[in-house]
Amino acid sequence: MKRWRQRKIEKFSKSGPGLIFCDGCQAVYYKKSWHHNLRNYKNLKENLPVKFLLCPACRMIKNKQFEGEIIVKNAPARIKNNLINLVKAFCRRAYQKDPLDRLIAVKETRDGIKITTTENQLAVKLAKKIKDVFKKVKLKISYSPAPSDTTYIILEFLPNKFDKSS
Repeated sequence: MKRWRQRKIEKFSKSGPGLIFCDGCQAVYYKKSWHHNLRNYKNLKENLPVKFLLCPACRMIKNKQFEGEIIVKNAPARIKNNLINLVKAFCRRAYQKDPLDRLIAVKETRDGIKITTTENQLAVKLAKKIKDVFKKVKLKISYSPAPSDTTYIILEFLPNKFDKSS
């Protein structure tokens, strides 16, 4: 168990002592995690080795991968702008806390609105927030089998909640 955990840490960190700067978003890897800047890095020395790589979130976006997908169905036209603004604001706050929590895309499709994120936990929290805000929403969460971390969520607005013509 310990060897597996050590290999996993080596696989994702790709650093020993030193810093890794992301070429895409300018995030910095130190103290075994990604940060927005070097503000809390106390031991900054002149001869510290520095590498430039893409962070996991930028790598996922570049490779067109995602860990969280939310499909919003039957969203009334009157609230679509509010819904999209809620999604963007929620993900902006999550990004401020953790540079790897990112909104990849919000696309309007035939089926509704498709939202993709870099983290599956972010997608689940976002879906629950949408349900709390808009109340009459049916939520279905599906998780991928073990090797994958992908979460698929379907949010379906119930009829007659916002549409007065029905």
